[in-house]
Amino acid sequence: MIHTATAVGAATVLATAVAPAAHADNTRLNNGVVANVYTVQHQAGCSTDITKNPALTQAAEWHANDVLNNRTLDGDLGSDGSTPQSRAAAAGFTGTVTQTVAINPALAINNLDVINQWYNDPAAFAIMSNCANTAIGVWSVNSLDRSVLVAVYGQPA
Repeated sequence: MIHTATAVGAATVLATAVAPAAHADNTRLNNGVVANVYTVQHQAGCSTDITKNPALTQAAEWHANDVLNNRTLDGDLGSDGSTPQSRAAAAGFTGTVTQTVAINPALAINNLDVINQWYNDPAAFAIMSNCANTAIGVWSVNSLDRSVLVAVYGQPA
């Protein structure tokens, strides 16, 4: 009986040790923000369609992780002094970029929280509704007490 219990305990420890860490999948949130930006642009009279760009998504991911892990950050500047433009260039995007950042002091954030923050901020609204921004990358991350979503908007060269 002791051998069985030991084997079961060892199997449980082994399964726990090799189990992948759980990560939130924010794909629906990120895609929802892209769709909301599309709607804002078309309400502003844009006839172009904003499309997701992998390089801008990478730049957004870098900054979202930086803002999540460095609580003194709440805007465009990274902890290493990087800017939206320098991060986008490092990710391989050529063109002009701008960025919006949404922070929620909770485990979760949804696209309505994000759009409400940006829609009611004149600077963020101007970025979102700029018809020249035809490319976008969105990334969001969460911790127990903080959620961050970054959108990087691009005007391809």
